[in-house]
Amino acid sequence: MAEKKIKDEGESGEVREQIIKIILAGGLFVGSFFAGGALKLALLIIAYVIVGAEVIFNAAKELIREHSIDEEFLMSIATVGAFAIGESTEAVAVMLFYSVGELLEDIACERSRRSITALLALRPDKITLKRGGELVSVPLEEAKAGDIAVAVAGERIAVDGIIIKGETSLDNSALTGESVPISAGVGDPVFGGGINASGTIEIKITKPYGESSAARILELVENAQEKKAKTERFITRFARKYTVIVVALALFIAFVCPIFTGYAETFVSWLYKGLTLLVVSCPCAFVISVPLSFFAGIGCASKNGILIKGTSSIETLSKLKAVALDKTGTLTKGELSVVSYTGGEEALRLAAHAESRSTHPIAKAIVKAYGKVDDGIIEEATEQAGKGVTAKIGEDEVFVGKCDGEAEGLAVAVIKNGEEIGKIFLKDELKPDSAAAISSLRALGVEEIAMLSGDRLSAAEDIAKKVGITDVRAELQPEGKCAELEKLKARGAAAFVGDGINDAPVLAMADVGAAMGGLGSDAAIETADVVILDDKLSRLPTAVKISKKTIKIVYECVAFALLAKLAVIVAELFGFAGMWAAVFADVGVTILAILNALRALNYKAK
Repeated sequence: MAEKKIKDEGESGEVREQIIKIILAGGLFVGSFFAGGALKLALLIIAYVIVGAEVIFNAAKELIREHSIDEEFLMSIATVGAFAIGESTEAVAVMLFYSVGELLEDIACERSRRSITALLALRPDKITLKRGGELVSVPLEEAKAGDIAVAVAGERIAVDGIIIKGETSLDNSALTGESVPISAGVGDPVFGGGINASGTIEIKITKPYGESSAARILELVENAQEKKAKTERFITRFARKYTVIVVALALFIAFVCPIFTGYAETFVSWLYKGLTLLVVSCPCAFVISVPLSFFAGIGCASKNGILIKGTSSIETLSKLKAVALDKTGTLTKGELSVVSYTGGEEALRLAAHAESRSTHPIAKAIVKAYGKVDDGIIEEATEQAGKGVTAKIGEDEVFVGKCDGEAEGLAVAVIKNGEEIGKIFLKDELKPDSAAAISSLRALGVEEIAMLSGDRLSAAEDIAKKVGITDVRAELQPEGKCAELEKLKARGAAAFVGDGINDAPVLAMADVGAAMGGLGSDAAIETADVVILDDKLSRLPTAVKISKKTIKIVYECVAFALLAKLAVIVAELFGFAGMWAAVFADVGVTILAILNALRALNYKAK
């Protein structure tokens, strides 16, 4: 973390240095208009060296070490050539405005990056630990798994852990995008980056900061550019070849065209045209705006509780044709709850006491439905995996186990002293936003939506009917899900949405794997391309909307830059434009492209 802080300070220092250079050079440039002769030339040369020396050095280094030419090479040749033909004022103007464009690019990129890091609200430098009955404030790096941390009301939680004392409400909006605080007490997890909104709590640390959810999510977002989109990779390759072509064309215009025209006295004017072409053709606008647009799109998604781990996923999301979804934990809450029971309160009471020592989801749901149990009346309890629980409660022998239930749920029988006295029916509740999410995906152009579930067909069909899915493929093992997804991929780009743990194989093979509720799941963060941090399926269509908007902005930036440059090139060849127009077509268009790219960061998906 110290390295990151140094990096941030270094970037800010570079921006300040750029600003100082531009102010100094700009002052000398303006002063040259009030001077004449040798003084004017001296002022222009000094101004040029201030803003242009580093550009020329970088261009020469790239040419010598990498044997390649880039936009800095174009700027260097064009401006040095302009000095050679006596156009020193225009030479300085080109380099000065180019530097202004580079400064604005750096500021825009830093703004985009900071908007992402701000989502996770930079960690505190100190953490309060409980040691030997005393509270001690220590550097965050010293906190380790097993330590007891104390967080007071209003304090940002620094690390992942489990609450061992106290109750509070947690504001995880910086992590999940969810603005409503959640209640938490003993046994509940907390995550670094969230805010302790009310009471004082004690937390048993499960992971040091460097391994916490917040730190890992932030690292993944900042490294998202490593997984570049096809469009971005194409622009990078295109820019390299484009620059070589531009240089060759400029040489042809400057040295060959005068020969064909037969007018030796026009050599300087043709050279001027060639140099102008170098300036106007600089690929800065699309080389800068395309990656910046993608990065801004990732930032926008993060604001909405969606972690997109690479720009390639944005491109794929924008053209989704098929989506496959798991049932449990994706369309449903993944938590069983008691919906009804027979046999009255006695059946529920006995079942809750019998199940109270089990950690099975069915047991937890029954105990939750009943309330607090009296452990003193439970003499013994034995659990048989896959069958049920046998317990002696007071004078009664009680067995609670699965039996035939409703088509859309499951049931357990309550047997007292060998006689069934009732049944308890449980269901996995549907998430409130599932149906709306499916409808939104269809409206966004997703042609095929299927459920791939390992559950019974009847249970899967019941949930599918409620959310509007007609293609149901149930009772599937992981390899079966992979096979079914492969069929869906024939339609085009296909996404799979699952819980990130059981569905790791199919998440990995999907064009885009989206994991639900990944905040506390290492498997989700590692496996999926997209992590929906707050477990809301409605975030998926939001991610698609953001991706479509981002791609639209990318195309706008590229088209605008190319058309503007082409217009100035044509005008310049016919004598209607000069170096100043070229400066606008380069720097001006770059600035407009940057501003357009940043629209992706502020896009509000509805």
